[in-house]
Amino acid sequence: MSKSPRDYVDIIYSIDDRPLTDYPKKLAQYLYNRYSISKNAKLLDIGCGRGEFLKGFIDCGVKGFAVDQSSVAIKYCPEAELRNSDIENEGIPYPDNFFDFVYSKSVIEHFYYPERLVNEMHRVLKPGGLAITLVPSWEYNYRIYFEDYSHRTPFMLDSLRDIQIIHGFENVNVEFFYQLPSTWTG
Repeated sequence: MSKSPRDYVDIIYSIDDRPLTDYPKKLAQYLYNRYSISKNAKLLDIGCGRGEFLKGFIDCGVKGFAVDQSSVAIKYCPEAELRNSDIENEGIPYPDNFFDFVYSKSVIEHFYYPERLVNEMHRVLKPGGLAITLVPSWEYNYRIYFEDYSHRTPFMLDSLRDIQIIHGFENVNVEFFYQLPSTWTG
């Protein structure tokens, strides 16, 4: 008899191993300002994990929604609407054209079929909406990248751009982003 696996977020992102910091709030504030996101915009955080980035966006004034296999975010971000889903197999449980922007950080590389996620992102995003997809740069951090057994599909600049364009996104801009607040301007 096989047991159900334990919750990935609960194990990998336990507070004991990875304490909460102010980084998620700083990143959310930076992206909110950089992309001129309006207050009360509807945000979907895809694969929200503990909900720290979602909380940062909510603190900026957006309406927060999330989808993840885990329910851990309820503990850290109770003001958001969280729905559980195995996105790769079940999709995103929100209606078409519902969100002003969608955000995912370090999620798409966990998919065997990342095109399913991109299709779902495009489906739930309003026409003219904004998608922010952050992925680790595996070619520069390959040892760290492959320490996470759940990484399935590494992306490079061209492949991340191509998958988004092929699945309906327009005006796609892909760039290296250094996760050091001291390097951010604007």
